Amino acid sequence: MDRRSFGRTILSAGVAAIGAAGCQANRTQNQTSQNRAADGLSVKPFELEEATIADLQAGMQSGKYTARSITEAYLNRIESTNKKGPALFAVLETNPDALAIADQLDAERKSKGARGPLHGIPVLLKDNIATADRMTTTAGSLALEGSIAPRDAFLVQKLRDAGAILLGKANLTEFAGWRGVKPGLSGWSGRGWDGGKGGLCRSPYVLDRHAGGSSCGSGAATAANLCAVSIGSETDGSINGPSTVNGLVGIKPTVGLISRSGMIPISMTQDTAGPMTRTVRDAAVLLGALVGMDPLDEATRASQGRSHADFTQFLDLAGLKGARIGVPRQFYGFHPGVDRMAQSALDVMKQLGAEIIDPADLPTMLRFPDWESESWTYEFKAGINSYLSMLGPSSRVKSLKDIIEFNERNREREKPFEGQESFLRSEAKGPLSSEAYRKLLAKKWRLSRAEGIDLVMKTHRLDALVAPHDRPSTVTDIVNGNLFRDRGCATPAALAGYPMMTVPMGFIHGLPVGISFFGRAWSEPTLIKLAYAFEQATKIRRPPKFLATVDVKSGA
Repeated sequence: MDRRSFGRTILSAGVAAIGAAGCQANRTQNQTSQNRAADGLSVKPFELEEATIADLQAGMQSGKYTARSITEAYLNRIESTNKKGPALFAVLETNPDALAIADQLDAERKSKGARGPLHGIPVLLKDNIATADRMTTTAGSLALEGSIAPRDAFLVQKLRDAGAILLGKANLTEFAGWRGVKPGLSGWSGRGWDGGKGGLCRSPYVLDRHAGGSSCGSGAATAANLCAVSIGSETDGSINGPSTVNGLVGIKPTVGLISRSGMIPISMTQDTAGPMTRTVRDAAVLLGALVGMDPLDEATRASQGRSHADFTQFLDLAGLKGARIGVPRQFYGFHPGVDRMAQSALDVMKQLGAEIIDPADLPTMLRFPDWESESWTYEFKAGINSYLSMLGPSSRVKSLKDIIEFNERNREREKPFEGQESFLRSEAKGPLSSEAYRKLLAKKWRLSRAEGIDLVMKTHRLDALVAPHDRPSTVTDIVNGNLFRDRGCATPAALAGYPMMTVPMGFIHGLPVGISFFGRAWSEPTLIKLAYAFEQATKIRRPPKFLATVDVKSGA
């Protein structure tokens, strides 16, 4: 039996729960979309829907496309769906120079050939990643509105060097979710809302639901084909969370694999940027373009000899054969439908040759512990003050204290849904040299590394740990918030600074659900190998249909 036939057999035999729910959801979505065609919420067919990096490169190589025509197509898609039609509010601004850059890259392709796989590919950036151009970088905050960074973030320069086109800035939960008290409101930013003139970032699958946090715009835009690929950032769950609820592949790499210089920070020990794409291959391509040692980010020194310019070399259809997969059951049990899908996913892995070690629980239960955010209170103050100091006259605020005061003066625009309690706690903290902070940091790394992920993986001789990432997206709730903190599988890897990779696992009532692979530091090649084998055997991802609300008949 060939590999593709084997995959189809597995799908029919081992993932009945995933397949049945997915097929029924697809039929229901199509019918609902047709029924709603007259109400203005339907979206026109898009020539580049689900186009991969390889598809776009092949089109440019053959002459069917140019970098300019591709960029124009995505800009038109943004124009028709971001504030009009389904009104996703996933993009805060587009790059006014995108078409000029595309023209330059087309000319270069003709004269010298393509630089590599990202030559002429439009990439959307989360709006906490600095660009030294005519786009602003604000973390979604009105306090930073209009600020122009004096230099590109290191990863932005890497993208430019690779020939990528910076398409625009994606919406986000303001300051990447670090501002008010929990629960917060996923997808809300002062800049995106701006006194009600804008809107909350919405799920393209079901429009009355959120698109995850905090990289909501990157997630919604990539899922809805407003860009080829995007960059998100994560401190704890902010790449993998939006990836799971938007049916995407997300990679939160080991802290230090990708430089953070030029990113608006929360935690210097947990922050990292990473790819958000529609396929594992595209994620591997994008990751290879982002890595590199940066003298402005000390953490990248540890990546020497551990990073790869080409992560696609680790794509392996037989990647799960012989792999030892641990199941930390402490991160299951939060949703019965998700549990059923996760078990079907484990069955697929087993049929692909993996040995399932169940249970393989972490010795310590790490679900958003209070001391995690307490460590951020120290790190945020130091990090944001350092970032603001480089902005110069383009920024109206020079310190965290200035941001707090701006928000108080502009309460109606900047604080309609939540306060700034996290900011106030950070402002009250001492320096990073304080004994209290050093103790928190030592505790975090001890429990998450030596007594956490490293220990369980060594004990069971594991290649990776696997858990469902989250429940389906919830209804946007301005009153009560919609950031839920009960699943927690992102937290151990986040605390440790270790990698995590999420891939689509299935649909519940038409809403995507993902499964996450995580493991030791610098194990991105292993995670890519495992995730690719699972993705290719299941092929779960489907583009969104922009449903107005969920249809309960579409499968549980």
